[in-house]
Amino acid sequence: MRIILSPAKKMREDFDSLPWQDLPQFLPQAQGLLDRLRAMTGEELKRLWRCSDQIAAQNVERLERMDLRRFLTPALLAYEGIQYRYMAPGVFSRLEWAYAQEHLRILSGFYGLLRPLDGVTPYRLEMGAKLRLGGAKDLYAYWGDRLALALAEEDACILNLASKEYSAAVSRYLPSTVRFVTCVFGEEQGGKVVEKGTMCKMARGEMARFLTERQAEDPEQARDFDRLGYRFDPARSDGAALVFLRRADPAG
Repeated sequence: MRIILSPAKKMREDFDSLPWQDLPQFLPQAQGLLDRLRAMTGEELKRLWRCSDQIAAQNVERLERMDLRRFLTPALLAYEGIQYRYMAPGVFSRLEWAYAQEHLRILSGFYGLLRPLDGVTPYRLEMGAKLRLGGAKDLYAYWGDRLALALAEEDACILNLASKEYSAAVSRYLPSTVRFVTCVFGEEQGGKVVEKGTMCKMARGEMARFLTERQAEDPEQARDFDRLGYRFDPARSDGAALVFLRRADPAG
């Protein structure tokens, strides 16, 4: 089983906690993206990133000094979003790190596909960004079936803990022989399952940690997840989706 995760916008450098192990497998493609971004003006980058002047200035500076082979941070420690805070890889045991390196994969608009100990540098580029490069109209077209086929070569079962923006870069290209199971975290409202952004990110991080702690080898083991008030709902689940519900907050 391989478990796919979304990255986070907020990133950090950490040269002390743990050494990075390998360079990302799609480094030539990342270099192509870096060259493309460096050729853009500050205003073009700001529109692409859809961010404030301050964040744009910070990331323009990053582009100017970015080195894809030196001064790198292990990918799982480089991302600082809500999902990663709840996963808490900084306190993984040696056994948990070994599991993560084998089973967890991070999807990235810039790097493509990352293992936890792959060395990365901070960047800003979401998978949904409308960046044209060569004959590709956007990043989905740029990456094409590369990420899906790379995952399919590793395992015939994928557990999806990524957002729709990122999982779409894989799901549409997977061979029919690969089982693709999505974890859904929501609340029941009016007979429907409603997913809330922040809670989903928290739950995905907790689930990744839960599976890592238990050294899980198949999606069915995820059914025992019971954190943050979520419980598995067999009635709404099927072979393609594991649905977890929590009681809605009365305060909204």
